[in-house]
Amino acid sequence: MDARLDYFADPTAAKTFKHFMTVGKALKDSALPGPTQELVALRVSQINGCAVCLDMHTKDAAAAGESPVRLHLVAAWREAAVFTEAERAALEFAEEGTRVADGHGGIGDEVWARAAEHYDPAQLTALTMLVSFMNMVNRLNILTRQPAGDYQPGQFH
Repeated sequence: MDARLDYFADPTAAKTFKHFMTVGKALKDSALPGPTQELVALRVSQINGCAVCLDMHTKDAAAAGESPVRLHLVAAWREAAVFTEAERAALEFAEEGTRVADGHGGIGDEVWARAAEHYDPAQLTALTMLVSFMNMVNRLNILTRQPAGDYQPGQFH
């Protein structure tokens, strides 16, 4: 697959991409735990079918010490006993925040409340921003047919 757009060659894309990287860095530096961030990024990307983001976040999570078992079970997190209650709340939050187009209506009050049991306001804000950001980046990569597989851990951080 050939990319429809080279983010670094097109001046508008390159300028915009720099801002995306700034947002990504702000989220990485947020109070939301790093492992949770990677799990959420993976789940959003799985739902959306974004190979580039799956490649990136799987490799970054593994490089940060995440276990292969947990990475493989993100897609079936409800049936997997390897996630904490806080991570499960974040994954449920990510799913509802991603499935808006399925007529889901966004994140329901019960799901929001479960997440708020585990995350303080700063972390909940970061979780909300991360889910939104990942959905935007997934769509950008899918629209431009960005190929996956050659990402190196930490490449964009």
